[in-house]
Amino acid sequence: MKFGFKIGIEILLCIIMSPKLLKHVKYIFVFFTKIVTICKKMWYYKFMLNLYITSSNRREGKTFLTAGLAATMQSLGYSTTVYKPIQTNGIERNGFMQSPDLTYVKTIDPYINTHFSYLYKSDLEPLIASELENEPIDIELISREYGRISSTSDCTLLDGDCGILSPIAPAVQTADLVKKLQLPLLFVVTPREDSINDTLLSIYTAQEKGLEIRGVVINNIKDDCPKNLLNAIPRVIEEYTNIKILGLISHIEGKISPEDLITSILNGVDIESIFNVKIEKLEL
Repeated sequence: MKFGFKIGIEILLCIIMSPKLLKHVKYIFVFFTKIVTICKKMWYYKFMLNLYITSSNRREGKTFLTAGLAATMQSLGYSTTVYKPIQTNGIERNGFMQSPDLTYVKTIDPYINTHFSYLYKSDLEPLIASELENEPIDIELISREYGRISSTSDCTLLDGDCGILSPIAPAVQTADLVKKLQLPLLFVVTPREDSINDTLLSIYTAQEKGLEIRGVVINNIKDDCPKNLLNAIPRVIEEYTNIKILGLISHIEGKISPEDLITSILNGVDIESIFNVKIEKLEL
């Protein structure tokens, strides 16, 4: 230890005593500083295309929007993965359990990579489903799988199973998982009489927990939706939360083709603001 310390002091003295060597050390320091800066930018760019898509309630259209965004990003040249950490309401086919949400994503674009970590037959909240089926949820496992999955794609979209307050393990809520994964939230809202109250509560909770909210998309807007309600929801959300409305998507009756879904997303959603990136193909 003393010998190593002595050698270190001698090297330091040589650098101080030799201006030429000191000059080279400065160049080396500047070079490595630039390398670190570039690596930080690459890391930021890599993960800013990842999102956690959520809503205040179930059946708001999270998977529909997730599939649309994933297919759109694929069409723009970004390799995309849809990750469903927790899937309830699993469907049994030919003796195997399948994720209905990821199956839907595959019908829109079979080239989108899809993954899940936990799949339950029960349609109850994740914590209850996991207890009923004796398969507890481990957010450390989800974190590891997310890291592995996201490293293979330009864009990774996490399709939430429920709201951010929903418990997924003892003393663990969805919001805790989102915070651990350090992902921005994109809220999906279907216009109803109680949409404003539910959405404000969810956004306030996310803000209190220090989560980043990228924006809100109003989804499944039907022709018979009262205009005063449709006008009020975006205005009130922005006024009370300072969170931007980044899209309005009309209701689509029946089965939709991949091309029509991508067109609907491109026409109704601000893709660049959702992913916080300039997309050259959109400027053409």
